[in-house]
Amino acid sequence: MELTGKIKAIFDTKEITPTFKKREFVLTTEEQYPQHIMLEMIQKNTDKLDGYNVGDSVNVGINIKGREWVSPQGETKYFNTIQAWKIDRMGATAPSAAPTQEQPAATSAPSFEPVAPADSFDEQEDDLPF
Repeated sequence: MELTGKIKAIFDTKEITPTFKKREFVLTTEEQYPQHIMLEMIQKNTDKLDGYNVGDSVNVGINIKGREWVSPQGETKYFNTIQAWKIDRMGATAPSAAPTQEQPAATSAPSFEPVAPADSFDEQEDDLPF
């Protein structure tokens, strides 16, 4: 799945355990009723937020995670997490590939043959009905 919007907030990376870290950010959707959605990136993906700033328009690839938790009192609760795994600036263009044999390189300017003025044509060659 993907979400698009503007970054509203970016938080510092948190080391939850020595082997697990996460970084949260808020994305504001751009629609009639904007939503402020908390997302998280985990492990090596936390570095993907470096270089992004509040206000940047982005497209984010996400996975929705759900889990069940039973409290010591026996009460069952359910939690959802939206994990981002990809982030791209909106309007960013992909680098163009080098031309291949199937894609010939564009020339600097198209070549045209000069055309003689209209009065130099022989009237016999003109087969138009008007």
